[in-house]
Amino acid sequence: MTIKLNIIIGSTRPGRVAPILAKWIAARARGHDAFEVELVDLMDFNLPLLDEESHPRLQNYQNEPTKRWSASVASADAYVFVTPEYDYFPPAALVNAIQVVLKEWAYKPAGVMSFGGVSAGLRGAQGLRQLLGNVNVHALPQSVPVPFFPQFIADGVFTPNAQMEEGADLMLGELAKWARALKPLRAA
Repeated sequence: MTIKLNIIIGSTRPGRVAPILAKWIAARARGHDAFEVELVDLMDFNLPLLDEESHPRLQNYQNEPTKRWSASVASADAYVFVTPEYDYFPPAALVNAIQVVLKEWAYKPAGVMSFGGVSAGLRGAQGLRQLLGNVNVHALPQSVPVPFFPQFIADGVFTPNAQMEEGADLMLGELAKWARALKPLRAA
């Protein structure tokens, strides 16, 4: 079974570095036999703040950005969120993207690659994991934290240390296991 893995860039801020880290984790995932990888940039969807009149559980989307986002989320069997931490929390654009749809997330696993200063974005990642659980995503405990991220980026390329590489491989392995295990629930 090939697993469709969406790697979601969770920041839309000008000057963001999340795409640099996302390219690295996407390449790492492509080296894993289990995945068909798609790099998904929230910026490409231009999602307004909760602008759908109907509750997301009804999937009665009226706006094109929401319809395109719904199709992208629904297409995946698993996710990796690449996210910074803003004020000890995930970015508002990412929170909005998760909340604007609902059923599309159900019974799928997700990992998080977070980055920041000394905390490596782990406080934001924990808030994100809780939100994911609320929309019926199995948020993995395995993650890839990147502390003091600027030291790992040069000329637009992310060069991780051995611990980050090991963490990514562990997280990807767990994503593959959980995606397979949860597939029967998605079909029900």
